[in-house]
Amino acid sequence: MWLAAALLTGYLLGSLSFAVIISGAMGLADPRGYGSKNPGATNVLRSGNRVAAVLTLACDALKGYVPVLLCLIYGPSVGLDETAAAFVGLAAFVGHLWPVFFRFQGGKGVATAAGVLMAINPWLGLACLVSWVIIAAFFRYSSLASLVAAAFAPFYQALIWGLEPLLLALVAMSLLLVWRHEGNIRNLLAGSESKLGPKSAAASSARHATTRPTQPKHRKGQL
Repeated sequence: MWLAAALLTGYLLGSLSFAVIISGAMGLADPRGYGSKNPGATNVLRSGNRVAAVLTLACDALKGYVPVLLCLIYGPSVGLDETAAAFVGLAAFVGHLWPVFFRFQGGKGVATAAGVLMAINPWLGLACLVSWVIIAAFFRYSSLASLVAAAFAPFYQALIWGLEPLLLALVAMSLLLVWRHEGNIRNLLAGSESKLGPKSAAASSARHATTRPTQPKHRKGQL
């Protein structure tokens, strides 16, 4: 009973699509209607509002972190252990992918998965974060960095902390995250995936071009 209640709570918290909530509260367009149509921090950033993107990232991570942390703190008193907390995190992650409050149109779950990992094992979360940063720095693909970090999460767990039962939840979360990046994988193989940075640079150049003062036309007879 307690496990079912914890799983349901995790799922409902995960179903809070903060990309949509924050964008609406700040008067921005629904992120499901532009760019990649993915309700996540990266797509919110395409609106040009960095504050909204940062808030979305933080809240998406917290909705994975908080239910796991609460289960770790209060779960033992009702018979819930670390493995149960990992599956509560998985439930929050699934809620982000298929949110009941937003017609089951969710995001890809990278930030929520990161929050879950940081709550389960901060060192595991840090290892995955370092992996993400290294791949993103070298190859400039956010999607590739996310895929590598997702693949390495269960590998790190098994190699360093052992084949514990919670590994099943981590494997399930990693497989779902990779599956949600199917379109990105196709783009990576085709060489058409967007890199980090160039798009914003191009937008900046376009802004400069539009604001450049026009030269006055010379009238006939003038030098």
